[in-house]
Amino acid sequence: MIELPVISESQTKKKKPDWLRVKLPLGKEYAKVRKLVDEHKLNTICESGSCPNMGECWGAGTATFMILGNVCTRSCSFCAVATGRPPEYDEDEPRRVAEAIQLMQVKHAVITSVNRDELKDRGAEIWYNTVIETKKLSPETTIETLIPDVKSNWDALYRMISAGQEVVSHNVETVERLYRRVRPQAKYHRSLEQIKLTKAFGKRTKTGIMLGLGEKEEEVHRAMDDLVAHGCDILTLGQYLQPTRRHIEVAEFIHPEQFEAYREAGLERGLKYVESGPLVRSSYHAERHVNV
Repeated sequence: MIELPVISESQTKKKKPDWLRVKLPLGKEYAKVRKLVDEHKLNTICESGSCPNMGECWGAGTATFMILGNVCTRSCSFCAVATGRPPEYDEDEPRRVAEAIQLMQVKHAVITSVNRDELKDRGAEIWYNTVIETKKLSPETTIETLIPDVKSNWDALYRMISAGQEVVSHNVETVERLYRRVRPQAKYHRSLEQIKLTKAFGKRTKTGIMLGLGEKEEEVHRAMDDLVAHGCDILTLGQYLQPTRRHIEVAEFIHPEQFEAYREAGLERGLKYVESGPLVRSSYHAERHVNV
């Protein structure tokens, strides 16, 4: 264990650590992606989730598309996406997303969605059609789908993951002890079971955990062991950043050296790839996760 000073949120409300500085989104490629997203009336988790890497990723001509609207049926205490009763979804969305990916000439696309618990199939048919349409227009593009918790609707899960995507991700988000506070409408072991079934289906599996919510080092290690036991291949670890005052506060800022220690611990435990750093998010460097 690396002995590093803990920086509490109360100590750093005026100034975050230097390692959390984010570059402003600028440049020609960023403007190009911005225009395409607006013209096609697409939702991106880059914007809705206040991702700190939006400038870097959009500047490289990539984006993570969010399907099934931008209103979520869940009320997770960490998430910047709006909560409420979603409107009817757009059945033409798969075509529009596929066309945007083709226009952007994306080599690796990431697709995610809000939770649609009110839908019987959890939105599985839109998921399936989005991947199918993307592969039809851009057969060389590899795809990662970051799917929500299907609340044990395994028929919906199998439909979501059967369209030909190369990577299927489902984020556990935090350690088991913090679930009631961080993900009150989710269950830790249910998410692990979803990852296990996805792996058994033959997919490359991936998940993400936010750090700085009050978790202990041994709890992170235990989560890694659980993930390996349930067939997870890839893990992303990043610093939680409070999106608004209404959301759960940051308990501590994790030092980059500790992130590196976690990366090494994950690999030692059997994970095939660990992306770990303060500004890492689920889709960060996702193109590297296709062939690990």
